Amino acid sequence: MEIEPEMLFIKEPELSFGYNQRTADPRDGLMLFGPHDRDKVKGQVNIGIIGCHSQREYLKIYLKRIHQPVASANADVARPFFPGLEAAFGIHLNFDNVVEIDISESEVKKYLQYADGHQRVHNLSNLFADELIKYHREEERPVTVWFVIIQDDIFKFGRPKSKIPKSPENVRLGLKKKERSSAQPFLFDVFNQMQEAYDYEINFHNQIKAKLLNDKIVTQILKESTIAYEHLWEDQKKIEQQRLFDSAKAWNIATTLYYKNGGLPWRLGDIREDVCYLGLVYKKLNEDPQNRSACCAAQMFIDSGDGMVFRGNIGDWYNPETKEFHIKKDDAAEMINQSLEAFKQKLGKGQYPREVFIHAKTLFDDDEWTGFTEMAVGKSKIIGVRIQSTSQFKLYRDYSFCVPRGMMMKTATEKAYLWTKGFIPRLQTQIGLETPNPIVVEVTRGSADIEQVCKDVLALTKLNYNACIFADGQPVTLRFADSIGEVLTAGKNVVTSILPFKHYV
Repeated sequence: MEIEPEMLFIKEPELSFGYNQRTADPRDGLMLFGPHDRDKVKGQVNIGIIGCHSQREYLKIYLKRIHQPVASANADVARPFFPGLEAAFGIHLNFDNVVEIDISESEVKKYLQYADGHQRVHNLSNLFADELIKYHREEERPVTVWFVIIQDDIFKFGRPKSKIPKSPENVRLGLKKKERSSAQPFLFDVFNQMQEAYDYEINFHNQIKAKLLNDKIVTQILKESTIAYEHLWEDQKKIEQQRLFDSAKAWNIATTLYYKNGGLPWRLGDIREDVCYLGLVYKKLNEDPQNRSACCAAQMFIDSGDGMVFRGNIGDWYNPETKEFHIKKDDAAEMINQSLEAFKQKLGKGQYPREVFIHAKTLFDDDEWTGFTEMAVGKSKIIGVRIQSTSQFKLYRDYSFCVPRGMMMKTATEKAYLWTKGFIPRLQTQIGLETPNPIVVEVTRGSADIEQVCKDVLALTKLNYNACIFADGQPVTLRFADSIGEVLTAGKNVVTSILPFKHYV
């Protein structure tokens, strides 16, 4: 029901750290109190590094460097210095026991000359993935996190639509379009192997992640210029500009390492007990705009802030007329059932969540909503929330800074505009360079207080453990939806079970 627009302000959500102490900025909390799991994950950490010799040496130098304080050039309140890995997280790397896997530089250079993008990326990703899987299945020394350090050219020419420069040394090896999807096997294995490359998306990052899901191998992929730009670049002006981000990189890499090693850096301060947040993930399988095939999945985040990913089914979920995704009743029921059972059994709760908020970018149709609610009868209350970006209007203030983050304009009993970006007093600056746009938050199914829903959404913008920043512009339920969908559909036969969120980012 529409109402007279009402402006409200939601206080910045706080996070909980070591000793159950709270602050709003993750970096403040980690420096002052340490991570939330400081008593569970601490001390020596064994890692693995895979890459060519030069890149592995760069990475070892960098990892030793972040055991000491790191400050950015022109550091200020918005870019605080990094106090060091052990000082912030209570862990240190065992450099005497780093497992290293060498990747042949000549092999990398050879595959980088492949003009066919499918062949180039498939062979490059196999160089790394095959070795990691082999180590995982044959070796005894455990590795919790693998650093995959790659040349910039792998990143540059390992993305969709990337093309290598024309050169007489380029290798024109590939199959014609009619041969790529042929069900008839070739006489020689080499052609069958070539055919396999076309089952995968041209994306090095996504192929690596997808190929390692079945073996549950956790990786952190870094390109060499991220951590060794001073060794690689000659342009001093460019180097000086990059130094502005030294502390931010250290914070991000250290936070990701701690999280992927099994620790929770922080959790929500004002926890709503037994509440679960589900973000729907869809990925179209065919570039043809009229093709309806798509994969569905879900990200589930519990009250602690950690998450898991459920792969759904593949079906005709895409509607080319409305450009929306909707799943069938049985698939919706299966997805919500997986989530409820995981909450109860795998996450140590022993009971179903009291409330489940399903976040999506589109409306829910009757068929899928019936599947959600019927499966949850007697178990949990289901609420459907649509969250969309909008540029319909902007708010301006008669001040030198923009609208503060946390502003909310309620326009209906079930709808509000929420500013997840904006001026942040703690940082004395704003998130983003432009006058911020709000997101539209609307309860479209079930019933819930819109102000409480917006408070939850604002809090969920602070749960990106793949970076150590004040907040994101989107809740984590939707922040990684596209990238997770791309990993799950990077190949035709991606095999995976219910896995923690850390396997996908």
